[in-house]
Amino acid sequence: MAKLAEAAKGFDQFKAAVARNDLSTAKRLLTTLKLKLTELAAPPPVYERTPTSQQELLLAREVLEQAVLLSVRLQDEAAFERNFMQLKTYYTDSRSLLPASKAEALTTGLNLMRLLVQNRIAEFHTELEVLPAEAHASRDVQHAELLERWLMEGAYNKVLAARDSMPDPAYAYLMERLLTTVREEIAGCSERAYDSLSVADARKLMLFASDQEATAFAEERGWEVKGGRVFFTGMEASTDAAELPSKELISHALTYARELERIV
Repeated sequence: MAKLAEAAKGFDQFKAAVARNDLSTAKRLLTTLKLKLTELAAPPPVYERTPTSQQELLLAREVLEQAVLLSVRLQDEAAFERNFMQLKTYYTDSRSLLPASKAEALTTGLNLMRLLVQNRIAEFHTELEVLPAEAHASRDVQHAELLERWLMEGAYNKVLAARDSMPDPAYAYLMERLLTTVREEIAGCSERAYDSLSVADARKLMLFASDQEATAFAEERGWEVKGGRVFFTGMEASTDAAELPSKELISHALTYARELERIV
């Protein structure tokens, strides 16, 4: 009982640090808190039955859920993966021992988003297959499924629009990471297909909100911008490819790449 009370007190301190946006302190307190959880008898892999076993399991699950959310705020994807893998046990092996968690849909959806961002498509589908039926009905999981479908279809305008319909603000960082990945793919195809594009066309293709953002991106990649056009300097463009409509060519190239990835 004393160890449970001590761990609960540590969790309160952790949540207070998060509430005041003191993330460095929260991270330090989380490390200590996880050590305290190892002193409890009920959490896995021990699963010892005690008078307080359910309280211990509930506390441990909530700590790990908050650890996942903290790792997103810290933009630490490695910590996210570690924390989620520890948490996943509570959503699978411990499911029958605990009431449903209100945070499960959010953390599961965030994990699916992380896999999309890291282009781990096979693992993304594996995770989907093992989710219980009720999870697929959640807005969080459906959001990730739609994003993956749009990526496969090359419907990048829909991916961009999804920023305005995120299930939770916690998705903001991963959404920006996903858009960065999409832009890099489109940019790679564009510079191989064309000698140049107008700044306006480059902005639309690469999902920027303004010409200024598109220009800054072009300069970062070493492209030359002059006279309202982006010149893909240093790239050899095919004469035949230059005669094809840009959006159609890029869409086809990305579709072929995705389908090849599925086959492999």
